[in-house]
Amino acid sequence: MSAQDEDELWRSIVDNYGDRAELDEPVETAPVPPAPAAAPEDVEERFVPPPPPPLPRPENKRLVAWAGVFGVPILLLVCLVTGISLPALLAYAMVGWFVGGFVYLVLLMPRGPRDPDDDGARL
Repeated sequence: MSAQDEDELWRSIVDNYGDRAELDEPVETAPVPPAPAAAPEDVEERFVPPPPPPLPRPENKRLVAWAGVFGVPILLLVCLVTGISLPALLAYAMVGWFVGGFVYLVLLMPRGPRDPDDDGARL
């Protein structure tokens, strides 16, 4: 079978596949008029939400712990990539800050559920 015969065979399969849908004549519809411009009194009546409350500021001890958990690894990575050599005492102090901050945050975590009857399921 040649490529031309195969193409003709595929074309006939595609042309005769399934029932042909018979479409109704398209109905012409009137164009939709443009929306009227907003009146000045409509603009004044729009709802404007109140400004959101300010973000809560964590206590200083917790802020220092978070800075150690996120800031120290970033700072050590930047020093490693740029080739900056830190004194050993400073590097150990930074690692201690990271570990201490992590332990402090874990110890502050609540021990039980917020609601004693809460099984943890969320919808």
